[in-house]
Amino acid sequence: MPKNPLMIDLFAGAGGLSEGFVRAGFKAVAHVEADKAACNTLRTRAVYHWLKSEGRQDIYAQYLRKEITRAELYEMATPKVLNSVIETEIGPDTNADTFSRIHRLRSRKRIDVIIGGPPCQAYSLIGRSASSSKMVGDPRNHLYIQYVEFLKEFKPKYFVFENVTGLLSAKDKSGGKYLDLIKAAIDDAGYKMAYRTVDASDHGVPQHRKRVIIIGNRGKRKFDFPDLKEMSPPCTLKKLFSDLPSIQSGEEKSSYLKRDTEQEKLLSFLGLAEPRVELPLTLHVARPHQTRDLEIYKLAATAWRNDERRIHYPELPKRLQTHKNTKSFVDRFKVVAWERNASHTVVAHIAKDGHYYIHPSVKQNRSLSPREAARLQTFPDDFYFEGMSERPSRTAAFKQIGNAVPVLLAQRIAEAIMQGFF
Repeated sequence: MPKNPLMIDLFAGAGGLSEGFVRAGFKAVAHVEADKAACNTLRTRAVYHWLKSEGRQDIYAQYLRKEITRAELYEMATPKVLNSVIETEIGPDTNADTFSRIHRLRSRKRIDVIIGGPPCQAYSLIGRSASSSKMVGDPRNHLYIQYVEFLKEFKPKYFVFENVTGLLSAKDKSGGKYLDLIKAAIDDAGYKMAYRTVDASDHGVPQHRKRVIIIGNRGKRKFDFPDLKEMSPPCTLKKLFSDLPSIQSGEEKSSYLKRDTEQEKLLSFLGLAEPRVELPLTLHVARPHQTRDLEIYKLAATAWRNDERRIHYPELPKRLQTHKNTKSFVDRFKVVAWERNASHTVVAHIAKDGHYYIHPSVKQNRSLSPREAARLQTFPDDFYFEGMSERPSRTAAFKQIGNAVPVLLAQRIAEAIMQGFF
């Protein structure tokens, strides 16, 4: 088994998938991503991991405390660390240059694993239902071809391809299933694959999130999907959030409440926090809500608190209804059930509004903060989500969090690959 197997992360987003692989002992050679805000997040995280390896986490703490700028933080790292984030589209016009840049970055000949998942809108059931063309002809449908080009170029021993469950039923113009097209392309590249629909909550993540995971091996032998470590989330969401201070609509706080021993163990187990490192609380900020929405949130949270009942849109007083559609999406206001050990799925729509992620506390009367959403995705508290500029962006953070692979699920996949195959 190679020491710290090398990986490439494609369509990397904020890096949830690669963060889990790094925890399991893999080393990221490159992250390829087109979104500027996500690339800033990836660079900041790459610098964090480098500083940690050098025993200089105090510099990262200074950045989170806003004692140094992002530019000053980046000046602390080597060019190779910053260059590991390749900000570009993935496609025939850019691949040759991206291949060349990755070849210059790797420290040894072999790339062991390629991970990633193309943007999922083209395969998602919601995306197809909202599209007049049902996403037929959408160029994102064929990004798997570009993924396979990376397999052909770097010939890793394994790959991991993650996507939404809609991939299983998505079809092209001729009526052929995209899953069959993906399998054919992977076979042609010299790989065998196996896939499984996985719910993150079955692997310790405090969130119900179903995804299709395709894992492949280079060679002609039959390949079976690895056994992933299964466990239920070891806490209620109320316990998970218990050290985060109460905030109101539009409010932000940057200091944790005192943690008891049970929560210290819980956060450490989930990989959310390192008790030894003193860092400020970041991105615990509530979006400012309109008065109408606050009234609806209070009704929804009260109904859930009293009898665990979801309030449906037609039940709202007429003066609070702003949409004529009362037949579909009637559960458009949804409370996060913190008496349970897993929330409903966090998706990128959380960047647009918080209606589907109402905090259960009637007293707080707000939607979730980015830090709370990040915990549901098992991003560690020291993971900072950047925006386009140096100024923090709640919207950019929400978008990156909602699009990510839960870190703990990624870690379980990485551990299975590391322990069972290398």
